[in-house]
Amino acid sequence: MVSWIKEVFDTEKPIIAMCHLQALPGDPDYDATGGMDKVIVSAKNDVIALQEGGVDGIMFSNEYSLPYLTKVETVTVAAMARVIGELRSFVKIPYGVNCLWDPIASLDLAAAVDAQFIREIISGVYASDFGLWNTDPGKTARHRLRIGAKNVKMFYNIVPEAAKYLADRDISEIAKTTEFNNKPDAICVSGLTAGSETDTQVLKVVKDAVRKTPIFCNTGCNKDNIERQLSVADGAICATTFKVDGIFENPVDYKRVKEFMDIVKEFRN
Repeated sequence: MVSWIKEVFDTEKPIIAMCHLQALPGDPDYDATGGMDKVIVSAKNDVIALQEGGVDGIMFSNEYSLPYLTKVETVTVAAMARVIGELRSFVKIPYGVNCLWDPIASLDLAAAVDAQFIREIISGVYASDFGLWNTDPGKTARHRLRIGAKNVKMFYNIVPEAAKYLADRDISEIAKTTEFNNKPDAICVSGLTAGSETDTQVLKVVKDAVRKTPIFCNTGCNKDNIERQLSVADGAICATTFKVDGIFENPVDYKRVKEFMDIVKEFRN
């Protein structure tokens, strides 16, 4: 069922760490004085700390591009491509990208920087903090083929942060129809916001609902709950727990990464 995970990450139940890029040109919080050099240095420091701490993969995202767009501007994709291009020589593990919240832009970026996966809101329609949030999974699937990115794995987030499915549907029903209609490479289950713990029971419901799709815990994993989450999930995507003092806005803390990954490796053994 999850053979592609072992092929990509060289382990079962991988931990994918987020590399949160500082605000980029065009973003409200962009530091024009520090410029792109500041963004690159910050990202490089985080990548080194994450890799030395032992994570299995990295995902670059424009996490500080708040408030997010559902159709990302060209300048954002260009800026992310520059950062990743300058850091590629430092990245020794599998990596993916996430242009919040635009799956087409994410695929375009993945194709440009040879990323192996994306994570996005690819299906469904939502009432969200960012307005009415619609998707077009058929267009996204065809776009992946059209740009030669058929080998880029697509992680479908079916519980988007700061949003709710517009129709009143049970999460198990959403998981089943997402798998049947879209054939996702993986399904992500999240908490309410970045850093919010994902309900293990919801993970279990989704895991039981699908037949062959890997399930990833998408938010809120920490050293105290990761064994419980991985007892259900096929992997996890982590960010806030790796930051200094566990605070979202802070840089990555190597010691926190190492402590977390030591627990994960012991669990996997």
